[in-house]
Amino acid sequence: MSTRSVVGIERGTLPFVALGVAVVAVSTSAILVRYSAAPSLVKAFYRVLFTTLLLLPFALVRHRDAFARLTRRDWLAAGAGGVALALHFASWFASLELTSVAASVTIVQCQVLFVAAGAAVFLDEFVTRRTVAGMLLALVGIVVLSVGDASGGVVAGSAPLVGDALAVAGAAFSAGYVLVGRVLRQRIPLIPYVVVVYSACTVVLLALVLADGAPLTDYPPREWLLFLGMAVGPGVFGHTVLNWALGHLESSVVSASLLGEPVGSALLALVLLGEVPTPATVVGGMVILAGITVVARARGRRERQ
Repeated sequence: MSTRSVVGIERGTLPFVALGVAVVAVSTSAILVRYSAAPSLVKAFYRVLFTTLLLLPFALVRHRDAFARLTRRDWLAAGAGGVALALHFASWFASLELTSVAASVTIVQCQVLFVAAGAAVFLDEFVTRRTVAGMLLALVGIVVLSVGDASGGVVAGSAPLVGDALAVAGAAFSAGYVLVGRVLRQRIPLIPYVVVVYSACTVVLLALVLADGAPLTDYPPREWLLFLGMAVGPGVFGHTVLNWALGHLESSVVSASLLGEPVGSALLALVLLGEVPTPATVVGGMVILAGITVVARARGRRERQ
């Protein structure tokens, strides 16, 4: 096999492999959040802070020149992405304390609607009918899965309606973060981009923690290990890999692929938290995967054409 064909295969498949890694990593996020007894804003703050600290040395050693090349507009846009990410974490982590893992994780994935609308309006991305059909199919799966959660098959949470509303807000903020990444990752290397975004996110979350009056210290070792786990798993291998994929794939494809997160999170919640899904939840997960497959195949066919 020629070098050219090998490179061609790598270029074609690597972004989708990266998406698979990111989906598995982010699927652990809700479980780690549930395991932690710290306030939701504190969890979010330390997750992003530790992720930033893990990536910062590599950014300064390998990509120092990239920071100097960033324009004022780049800094402002990346900062806006960081603000959107902070608000996403703040609302979604709070949602996980009020409703079930299945409901929160599935509802937050309705961000695909916000992303599709924003990409069409602001990025002039062309979305094929098959892509739309796949996204709608996946969203139908989300509805079915959420109905299964509401039917009493799992613990609904202390305030499920409030938790669901916070998940919707998290979806909207997540879409803004994804769209900013789609624009900036076309010309900014991955590590400098995420360090700037995560730094802005950390500052915003710190301000929210201080305003809320939540303690930043005096947590047992178990909590610090959970904070670090959130940073390494969902942070580095989840959101950071996702940002790399945004430089190679359309935002609608990336967002649709993340609809696999509810499936992984629901399975982990079953095994680790004892949240038993209903048959509707299982069917919904299968429909979600079918929608993701349609979107991926639609993109592949369009590229071949």
